[in-house]
Amino acid sequence: MQRLLFEHSPYFLLLCVAVGVGYALILYRARYTWSKRTNRILFMLRAVLVSFLAFLLLGPILKLITNEYEKPTWIFLIDSSTSVGEVIDSVGQAKLTATLSEAKEAIENSGYEVKWKDLAGNDLTIVKANGQTSDLNRGIQNIVNEFEGRNLAGVVLLSDGIYNSGASPLYTPVRVPVYTVGLGDTTERVDLILKNVAFNKVAYQGNKFPLKAQVLMQGIENQDVSVSVIKAGKVLGNEKRNTGTKSLIDFDFQLDASEKGIQRYDISVKPLDQERNKRNNALSIFIEVVDGKKKIVLIAPAPHPDIKALRAVVEKNSNYEFIVHIPGVANADAEYLKSAAAELIIFHQVMDVTGRTLPLYNVLSKSSSSMLLMIGSQTNLRQLPAYQIPIQFEYRGQWDQITPVVNSDFRDFHFSENSNGIFSRYPPVQVPFGKFTYPQKAKVLLYQQIGSVTTDRPLLMSWEEGEKKIAVIIGEGLWRWRLNEFADHGNTEIFDELFSKLIQYLSTQEDKRKFRSFPLQNEFSDSEPIVIESQVYNDLFELIYGNTIQLQVRDDQGAVINYSYTTSPGGSRYRIGGLKEGVYRFKASTMLNEKTEEVNGQFLVKAQNIEAQNLTADFGLLQKLSSESGGKFYNSNEFSLLTSDLEKTKAASLIHSEESFNQLINLKWLFFLILSLISAEWFIRKYQGGY
Repeated sequence: MQRLLFEHSPYFLLLCVAVGVGYALILYRARYTWSKRTNRILFMLRAVLVSFLAFLLLGPILKLITNEYEKPTWIFLIDSSTSVGEVIDSVGQAKLTATLSEAKEAIENSGYEVKWKDLAGNDLTIVKANGQTSDLNRGIQNIVNEFEGRNLAGVVLLSDGIYNSGASPLYTPVRVPVYTVGLGDTTERVDLILKNVAFNKVAYQGNKFPLKAQVLMQGIENQDVSVSVIKAGKVLGNEKRNTGTKSLIDFDFQLDASEKGIQRYDISVKPLDQERNKRNNALSIFIEVVDGKKKIVLIAPAPHPDIKALRAVVEKNSNYEFIVHIPGVANADAEYLKSAAAELIIFHQVMDVTGRTLPLYNVLSKSSSSMLLMIGSQTNLRQLPAYQIPIQFEYRGQWDQITPVVNSDFRDFHFSENSNGIFSRYPPVQVPFGKFTYPQKAKVLLYQQIGSVTTDRPLLMSWEEGEKKIAVIIGEGLWRWRLNEFADHGNTEIFDELFSKLIQYLSTQEDKRKFRSFPLQNEFSDSEPIVIESQVYNDLFELIYGNTIQLQVRDDQGAVINYSYTTSPGGSRYRIGGLKEGVYRFKASTMLNEKTEEVNGQFLVKAQNIEAQNLTADFGLLQKLSSESGGKFYNSNEFSLLTSDLEKTKAASLIHSEESFNQLINLKWLFFLILSLISAEWFIRKYQGGY
């Protein structure tokens, strides 16, 4: 549909016609050498031309409305998880595919469009139950989000009603009706299910660690249940308990962490004779046994709330041991105060005016441990340069109130995108007033902001001295930041992220190796590829490419698989697929400066077996889901009824209208029209002998 709009009043069209007719009248009312009929034609051509040109001066706009009709769409969302495959074999899946194809054709003949998708949002053409998880809520929400603003008639969910990933589909409202079709068997089976195993992923060598196994009983009463923990074929623990009338029993074990590295433990529930599904009776877990915790020692002249805030952050990480030493108040073991006994030493109120921590600073500052120096109101600022702390203040006894701002040029670790937004609402901390000098090699993490003005003065900075790192925080009152963030957001995510990353950065030794090879993560599932990244550096520690990397991967049984690839820009990673569950050790090697460089490491592969945990279909969930969304529930043998009901619904197309505006003068055909009028008049005049 087209419509002509004007920038000025349409009454000006009469003026345009008057101008055109008047101009043509003046030109052609004089005596002429051609016939009267020819003169009238020339008069009309000139009048139309001038009127049209005057009309274009009014700036007319052509409005074009285009309507597109979108058919309503039904989405058949098919739960293709292996729990469905347990009760519908390959023959049944082929039969279901044929039934769905017939339903699709019938519904499309009623004016609908029909698509098949799986829970991950992928398009399907056949039913194939091989999915490792069932996230019904995500599957439905993927459809709703994909068809936002489009003509979605509804969703037909074919499932057994079992979800083992994500939230319940009943918790999220759906704007379209969800029709459900129940697949599977709702009969409760006699089953022992190893429901959950609780354990710490990290244990320390030489210590004991707890392990709790939860066993769920279905259709069982007054039976003896036996659970064993096995490592490398050796039974480490066994416990037998009678179920009584309980449906859930806990089995507790205390195990020794004797061997270093990633260790595999198999937890097994002895099956009953009447059990049909025995795949959920066993589970393997992997625990990393490490040498010991990294030691973080904080030394302060007196108690302070900042110390408690730092302790709360450090103790969240089970890999750290936080030791506080306050002379005369909380004395730490002398072993922790020796040179290089800790990975990181924190001095709160460094160079304190009482001198209580000065002797320890003289000893520990010469060690190889990294240091975090916190400057506050009890710091003797004038003493800092005298003790080789390269910061010199122009201090006049006054203090500023400042808030932190992230230095966007800092690259050693990353801050969250919303950090500055959270920081801006932190209460101010006190810092010494005035300018100060600091090492040119220092990297600034946070700048000081006074009011709304960001200064060039560091609040938090770090630099390297030989093999260790030094960081300095100028100011005190950090504890208020943590309390304020919790009051505003119900968590302390940004504060904890800042200081946990800072402590990890300082306590981690710099890797100076010129060849590095490592898995992108320590744990992979058997459904994803293992990714190994290799990096090669020259003497200037610049990345170089073109090196051939030899990879040797060894499994638990000693079998070795060899791989080889060459690094390139964008191609420093190698993907390995098809590895089964287990602990794998790898050796990567390459030639660098005519010398073989080697790196050893390990990773684990875990099998996803959650689909075998429960095979009893939950049609009650499907019925409630369809009822709450305005749909209807059907059994798997009622497809003809489902098809008939969907055909009866009104197939109303959705009209998408698009408006476009274009100035009339921009249309190409107008140029040729004007050219034709001018050319016709010129040709007739010349043909008749006019000038």
